[in-house]
Amino acid sequence: MNLPNKLTVVRVILVPFFVFFLLLPGIPHHYLYALILFSAAAYTDHLDGKLARKNNQITNFGKFMDPLADKVMVVSALVCFVHLGLADTWCVILIIAREFIVTSIRLAAVDNGVVIAANNWGKTKTISQIIAIVTILAFQYIQELVTLGKLSAFTIGGISSAAVFGQVGFVLILIATFFAVFSGFIYIKQNIGAINTTK
Repeated sequence: MNLPNKLTVVRVILVPFFVFFLLLPGIPHHYLYALILFSAAAYTDHLDGKLARKNNQITNFGKFMDPLADKVMVVSALVCFVHLGLADTWCVILIIAREFIVTSIRLAAVDNGVVIAANNWGKTKTISQIIAIVTILAFQYIQELVTLGKLSAFTIGGISSAAVFGQVGFVLILIATFFAVFSGFIYIKQNIGAINTTK
């Protein structure tokens, strides 16, 4: 297994640790630990692709596992956000539905001997989701510092920071949902024929 593929596997391994810290509010600075782990996982996504292209190490395993690792990472975070009241359920359901549909097409294509790599819209979708998740985690850590008394409570434009952060987070999740649905339609349109390919 080459280095880019090892980084992809590491990204999947980091997910349970990320979820552990995110869902344990009793641990001080737990949002910070979750943010660091998620950011590290997200960086491996950038790094493995860069190394694979630079060293000509693009493999079918990487083409299949890289986007799958992204899905595991992002969906885990969003499901936790719903549990914590940081994301609307309907947005996360749409995002997960999109991932199930796309993964089903990808698996059917593989069964027919066709490996479908991620397209630019899929990458845009992933970037929008990572930005939303990282930003929300950073906002929550700031609020955690206020709760812990490490930071004085403050307002933004006369509105409490918690309310502003909540609204910004909602908008970011909404944008990520739009790109998820839109990229899903593009993906289906471009690749639906792959599942009808004769072996």
